[in-house]
Amino acid sequence: MLRLGEKIIVIADSLEQNLPIGGYGYIIAYDRNNDNIFDYVVRVPKENKHYYVPASDIELEEVLLHQQADQVEREALIDFALATKNEELFRKIMNGEPSGQQEAERDKDVQSTEDFIKQIGLKAWI
Repeated sequence: MLRLGEKIIVIADSLEQNLPIGGYGYIIAYDRNNDNIFDYVVRVPKENKHYYVPASDIELEEVLLHQQADQVEREALIDFALATKNEELFRKIMNGEPSGQQEAERDKDVQSTEDFIKQIGLKAWI
């Protein structure tokens, strides 16, 4: 649940209320009525209006800025990998492959063939 006074950005208009998508606003109240779909009352200063909105139609400004920064960072890494012809880095970014540390942990859990056969043999004698 978002706090009162937090700056939000309208990201959708699922109920077709003519919300200013991409515009910012502030949460000014919670709508605690269980009989309707709305979660918040948002004030949009640019239009000088108040809107009742569901939680799915708004997002915190900080979250959107963080997502945008992650996207820009990923694109910059892709450009760098292409410019330096670093195929390993490119594949890691594009496929979301685990880093070297995560691969080492995954390999640690995998048993060798001899250990597996030995374990099966021990269970067969029991």
